[in-house]
Amino acid sequence: MALVPQDSRIGLIAGNGQLPFLFARAAKARGLEVVAVAHRGETDPALASEVASLTWVRVGQVNRIQKAFQASQVRQAAMAGGIGRVKALKDARPDLGAMRIISRLRSFRDDALLRAVAADFESRGITIIAPTDFLGEVLCPEGHLAGPPLRSAQARDVALGREVAVLLGQADVGQTVVVHEGHVLALEAVEGTDEAIRRGGRLLGGAGAVVVKRCKPQQDMRFDLPAAGPRTLEVMKEVGAKVLALEAGRTVLLDAPELFAGARAAGITLVGVP
Repeated sequence: MALVPQDSRIGLIAGNGQLPFLFARAAKARGLEVVAVAHRGETDPALASEVASLTWVRVGQVNRIQKAFQASQVRQAAMAGGIGRVKALKDARPDLGAMRIISRLRSFRDDALLRAVAADFESRGITIIAPTDFLGEVLCPEGHLAGPPLRSAQARDVALGREVAVLLGQADVGQTVVVHEGHVLALEAVEGTDEAIRRGGRLLGGAGAVVVKRCKPQQDMRFDLPAAGPRTLEVMKEVGAKVLALEAGRTVLLDAPELFAGARAAGITLVGVP
């Protein structure tokens, strides 16, 4: 559980998707004032109605984020929501703060970069916490969640996908693996989960594929947790994928009721794997 700041303010570094909204609402329900920083081209502008203040930045403007929090005397902040990797590579506007962090890095992989960002914020009096400290209820439960029961062949594909996902995560590359009948069709890289699923679906045997999402073995719960929601199902329906296996307790479910209902309607098996 996160410590509540004495001034009852919490910072939110918002990316895309619904997670920033969920975090803002959960923090407000605890009586906290949410001071948010949003990324242009990524964050939904409607977030402004959910927070006390909203500052817009471009990807890489670290100093601007820190100054916004310091001006509001924010001492704790969470990162919630993704940043499209391809878009970030093309549109990043690194400021002196970002260059300060980059100059200290030996590796530019996601985990090393995010930990370095968190350390830099902490050196300036802002502790980065896990968004799930406020949102434990959105983590995937264990067991069969929706859709038809797993068939034995599908269970074997889930096991293979999880095994490969461990290796993918150890390399700090991605979290999603697409499998069909014992064959690995796609591994998530810079393109993200949706495009990895589509890429797997374009290959022979894509219909009926199994999609597995798993945390990296070295996952820091403060950032980049795997997530799935109704949009994930829509992409799976595009390519005829039939199973979505998520790591229980460490995967964020976005709009779980709609996700479960959509899986049942589409005949897609949804399972939380320990």
